[in-house]
Amino acid sequence: MSDSTPAAPVVLDLWCDLQCPDCHRALDDVRALRERYGDRLEIRLRHFPLEKNKHAYAAAQAAEEAIEQGRGRPYIEALLARTADLGRTGEPLLLDVARELGLDVEELDTALIDGRHLLIVDADQAEGKAIGVTGTPTYVIGDQRLDGGKSQEGLRERVEELIDGALAARER
Repeated sequence: MSDSTPAAPVVLDLWCDLQCPDCHRALDDVRALRERYGDRLEIRLRHFPLEKNKHAYAAAQAAEEAIEQGRGRPYIEALLARTADLGRTGEPLLLDVARELGLDVEELDTALIDGRHLLIVDADQAEGKAIGVTGTPTYVIGDQRLDGGKSQEGLRERVEELIDGALAARER
């Protein structure tokens, strides 16, 4: 590798349930992290729909279809901003949000029916369980796991400490 090759970004896996009110509150932290670190940080959404949130599994599949259609982040953020609405109105909200963002609503609806994104959601959930994820949001940086489902208090600061440490280690 030459000196001019930029280092790979630090990876933050965010295990999320798109119907989770704590994940909704974590959205501001995610935005702040993106702003602070820019391209030095890659934030990967990992699906971890909780059984108690009956529309979260469908929301995860819909998010994957939005990603396929090139509008994943706006769709995910729009859903997280409306977690309470999703709990009340259910799957019709998934289509409403797609319509609002100019997605192909018929294709998203078909994806929910044919289950084309089930394997991605199931694989994320299985991997999360394997590494000890039990609630959402859960942040994983390297081998460090922070459970935001227990408390959001001071969480962003702890995440930033881990990111700063990982970035410093790469500069050595």
